[in-house]
Amino acid sequence: MPTREDSSPSKVGGPKPGRPKMPASYRIKKNASGLLRWSDACRKITGSHNYWVATTRSDGRPHVMPVWGVWSNETFYFGTDRNSRKARNLSANSAIVIHLESGDDVVILEGQAKEILERAVFQSIDDAYLSKYRMRLSTIPGDTVIFGLKPRTVFAWREHDFNRSATRWRLDPVVSPPSRPTTAPQIKKPVKGKRARSR
Repeated sequence: MPTREDSSPSKVGGPKPGRPKMPASYRIKKNASGLLRWSDACRKITGSHNYWVATTRSDGRPHVMPVWGVWSNETFYFGTDRNSRKARNLSANSAIVIHLESGDDVVILEGQAKEILERAVFQSIDDAYLSKYRMRLSTIPGDTVIFGLKPRTVFAWREHDFNRSATRWRLDPVVSPPSRPTTAPQIKKPVKGKRARSR
């Protein structure tokens, strides 16, 4: 019997679900039966506490690190120090993959990260961090930068029925840009304070 997660996904708002391209040996179902709902993927992204962020070094070697983050307007935002490895990677190559904590109930985001320069968005994400993690990005010592990922592709599946639930969504990959080029918001940092994941 279909679960609430996979009942009539095409009748729910959001991007149209489809099947990911995978080897024939994985035996992914070709019909729409079992496709997951976009609203449930968004719920899982929103509810996750930690997120694995994968970027690429200049010499091609991968780099993966857990971060805190928030999901808003179908965009994933996270903060890090501008001198962190992932920030330096993204300044040279904006390609990014983000994976939720679970390997049994999977959601993966792919696309191009953009630095958030618009002050109103920066403040909104700062407020969202306070609501979710009981701390603000602006309280982290150092030169904090916020990146936004409006994913180009999202994958999701459940381990126990992988070949039936494997779902792919294609999205508009553009992060809403600032109204005009600006410098990153400068926020005075305290010397001490609870530190978010920003490696």
